[in-house]
Amino acid sequence: MTRILLIGKAGQVGHELQQMLMPLGRVVGVARDELDLTQVEQIRQVIQTAQPDLIVNAAAYTAVDKAESEVELAQAINGTAPTVMAEEARSLKIPLIHISTDYVFDGSQSTPYREIDPTNPIGVYGQSKLAGEIGIQQVCEESATPYAILRTAWVYGTYGKGNFVKTMLRLGKEREEVRVVADQIGSPTWAADIARTIAVLSRGLLAEANGQTPLSLSGIYHFANSGAASWYDFAVAIFEEAQALKLPLRLRQVVPITTAEYPTPAQRPAYSVLACQKVGKLLPAPPTQWRQALRQMLTEYIHAHESNYSVRR
Repeated sequence: MTRILLIGKAGQVGHELQQMLMPLGRVVGVARDELDLTQVEQIRQVIQTAQPDLIVNAAAYTAVDKAESEVELAQAINGTAPTVMAEEARSLKIPLIHISTDYVFDGSQSTPYREIDPTNPIGVYGQSKLAGEIGIQQVCEESATPYAILRTAWVYGTYGKGNFVKTMLRLGKEREEVRVVADQIGSPTWAADIARTIAVLSRGLLAEANGQTPLSLSGIYHFANSGAASWYDFAVAIFEEAQALKLPLRLRQVVPITTAEYPTPAQRPAYSVLACQKVGKLLPAPPTQWRQALRQMLTEYIHAHESNYSVRR
């Protein structure tokens, strides 16, 4: 049976991947408490012990602001660790799938970023993620090891740690007014849809590694839910959908503000919408529109956390 090593099984995407990858074989998942991604030899040992047919890395250092003061830690987890995984994939002659980010771009464009557009990260987080991309590409392309790097954006989900949707729901219960940045544009993306896309790439890369297809899928892909929004637009949609689902909210007003009015340690791209035509050719259906995906996620989230919500009847 095909063995898939899923690194970062407890995160937003990792949790979804545990289910999405099951039809492809046996999923061996490891979480943060089982694998310290700052320890190179531990990474090698876990992979060699698992002897997988595919490695999927859903783990990352994602604290964008904290990264500005934890440069070495961000680099170790986002830059060095994926490169080590690529080296082990090369050694075992197996494919590797790795998740990256829209923050490898500087946000100066006004049209969706393609895979071939030049990268220029403006913060430590984006720089560390780009280092991981470069490391994987160098190792895998030199050895013809199949790989896929999937850049995605504005990730939220039912599981894992906090995210923008969960934060807004909490604030909506606590406050009457929320102020949200309106001049950063991107594509909110549901973790479940990312996991579905990775499952498609996994099937293709396993077939490629087994010589079952002459096509090479190796390379960088972009995936996000379709459409674009500001963080303000996203917040308004969250509250509108929550209200439609009869969640209790104190909130009365969402106030749009500028990035300058909400200074943060890390600079963020003003525009980071991703062009997803390349991966779209591999998927059975076009990416879901972001608002539709949000509605699906909120319905699922409420069902999974019913005890926390006294839904108005």
